[in-house]
Amino acid sequence: MRQDHSPTDPSLRAPHLEPVPAAWRRFSWDFVVAALAIGAAAIAFVAAMDPYGLRAAPGRPGGAIMDRNQRFMYPQIARGGAFDAAVFGTSTARLLDPDDLDRAFGARFANLAVNAATPDEQRRLAELFLAGRPVRAALFGLDATWCAAEPPPRTAHPFPDWLYEPGASWGALKQANLQGLAVAGRVALHALHLAPVRLRADGYGVFTPPEAAYDLERARLHIRAGTRIDPEADEAAAAQERPDAAMPALDRLDVLLAALPDSARRIVAFMPVHATAQGAAGTEQGRREAACKARVAEIGRRRGALVVDFRIPSPVTTEDSNYWDALHYRLPVAARIVAGLKAAAETGADDPGGFYRVLAHP
Repeated sequence: MRQDHSPTDPSLRAPHLEPVPAAWRRFSWDFVVAALAIGAAAIAFVAAMDPYGLRAAPGRPGGAIMDRNQRFMYPQIARGGAFDAAVFGTSTARLLDPDDLDRAFGARFANLAVNAATPDEQRRLAELFLAGRPVRAALFGLDATWCAAEPPPRTAHPFPDWLYEPGASWGALKQANLQGLAVAGRVALHALHLAPVRLRADGYGVFTPPEAAYDLERARLHIRAGTRIDPEADEAAAAQERPDAAMPALDRLDVLLAALPDSARRIVAFMPVHATAQGAAGTEQGRREAACKARVAEIGRRRGALVVDFRIPSPVTTEDSNYWDALHYRLPVAARIVAGLKAAAETGADDPGGFYRVLAHP
């Protein structure tokens, strides 16, 4: 039997949509307003604490250095403060104490050497430091990456390009993130005398273990671990960068030295890595390093720079007890480097003890 369903049959009616209760509408609105207020408060807090020193300028230092992330912290040192000299390089130059350099050269140094920094990263920091301030001295600590045919533009570490722009455009908003908020919190704690600074205002920090913890046998293991032990593999790798191959990073070094005021002291130093990490004489790597040093010496003579080579077999670099690993020397060696630079500047002669050679003298 056929059954007809009228349009009024309750089974065919559209489901009834109950209106959203007023309480839920109010909750949603309050939630949105609260989220916006908290976000605005966070942005205002970060801007007030200025964790990356966006307000720093020559004669006006940035705030306390409350994070060890050098790529984010050092731009404020490069922008501000009373510094008229700086060190640029990698971790092999980080232990050079600005106080020692101040006494040696009569300037106000900051140490802006960054762990594992590529030549391009060093260039960006140097350009920021040179912009808009009188400079009395600049020290460039060179490693093998400056001699490379294709040096990498960046490392795997995050590099905040916006912080290296002269005006740090939109910086107040770009620093408003979880990392910026965390650093701003540490800045606030420091202002309340509840947290110490992470690095000195001049960028200096001892990153190596305490000297009291030094273990020679462990250091020797690290030295050997950081050294190639397969001569054939070494030759094959170095063959890709023949002594006559281009060294584009050195062109950028030339430009940086040229950008310094005529009265500024220019210092370039090949840093003293352990002898086992140096290119051995007679190998492709050794010939490449020699060609690189010759090119840097030529640039130094043309730009009126002091060029000192600590990257040689010497009583310092052949002594295991002077090193933590193949690249990083101990604190007493850092003081000897500064003393050597001062002596080289004054005499223009090689070290009688064989620690360094003077490749160019102004």
